[in-house]
Amino acid sequence: MNEDCIFCKIAMGEIESYTLYEDEIVRAFLDVSPVSKGHILVVPKKHYENIFETSDEVLEKISIVCKKMAFLCRDKLGATGVNIINASGKDAQQSVFHLHYHVVARYGNDELDLWFHGKPDESIDVKEVYNLLK
Repeated sequence: MNEDCIFCKIAMGEIESYTLYEDEIVRAFLDVSPVSKGHILVVPKKHYENIFETSDEVLEKISIVCKKMAFLCRDKLGATGVNIINASGKDAQQSVFHLHYHVVARYGNDELDLWFHGKPDESIDVKEVYNLLK
């Protein structure tokens, strides 16, 4: 646990939250600054700064819990879709440095735009990138 981390404190129950799911690895709770009705945060209880530091086992569990939260939003709130979003690293616009996923419930005509806004970078040679990655 990181003593200065707000998500560690929430995950361990030191700060009250609107918890929707909890087990020995993960806690899911409502975001107190929601962008939609049903904006949920899913965090590991153990402190990991980002996806690069997190074990596959924990990531698998987080993925399963994100799916559970998506169904909860659909079945209880009538959401017609969800965005599941993670930012890992400062350059990816991560603002709280404890791994977390946002499950954002979506509704028809909600006017919420969470998608890419930039234009494709036409200078990138996709084949070259593929060869570097494989």
